[in-house]
Amino acid sequence: MVVYLVGAGPGDPELVTIKAVKLLKEADVVIYDRLANKEILKEAAGAELIYVGKKAGTHYKTQDEINQILIDEGQKHDTVVRLKGGDPFVFGRGGEEMLALLEKGIEVEIVPGVTSAIGVPGTVGLPVTHRGVATSFTVVTGHEDPTKTENQVKWDFNADTIIILMGIGKLEVNVQEIMKYKSPETPVCIIEKGTMPGQRIVTGTLRNITQQDIKPPALVIIGPVVDVYNDIINLKS
Repeated sequence: MVVYLVGAGPGDPELVTIKAVKLLKEADVVIYDRLANKEILKEAAGAELIYVGKKAGTHYKTQDEINQILIDEGQKHDTVVRLKGGDPFVFGRGGEEMLALLEKGIEVEIVPGVTSAIGVPGTVGLPVTHRGVATSFTVVTGHEDPTKTENQVKWDFNADTIIILMGIGKLEVNVQEIMKYKSPETPVCIIEKGTMPGQRIVTGTLRNITQQDIKPPALVIIGPVVDVYNDIINLKS
């Protein structure tokens, strides 16, 4: 009995790893998230499919309920795939699920996925690091668990590039906090529906980016690498 925590990548089904596809073909059960592309599930034709997706303000299942489903299925089946958008350990709560399973004596294996934090900017030609421009980047959640007693994200990051996941719902509040530490003229790029049909790219600055009509899911990149991206786009045009 093994539960595999598998990263589904940033959205494009062709960006899923070979190992992930192999496990989906072998799976007895696939427990999948909202951001896992449904096209990927076609690889699991012989498996039972269980949806446990979450959306801001609307949770189909709580994390405790998801943990219990994983335990129940892991105790009944030889091969269980927990399919998670991006990478299981980048704001995917994979660590929590792994601990819950291990506490019940269930074997767990991790199959990394392409995280949207790097994969999505990369596919559009936006380098999150660039020689002479950015030597560091921070990946941060834009939406902390509201049940926390205090916020862990303080927005005083020293990294050259800030990449915000799940950041659209609180974009205006977060940008106001970031401007306490960075110039309002700091360039920003937002990528909606990265790697998927309907992908949309919006650029601006901290001062004006919230004036744009942005829809989730979207990724926010802040820093001078956005100027590098703009140079690349100009050269291509």
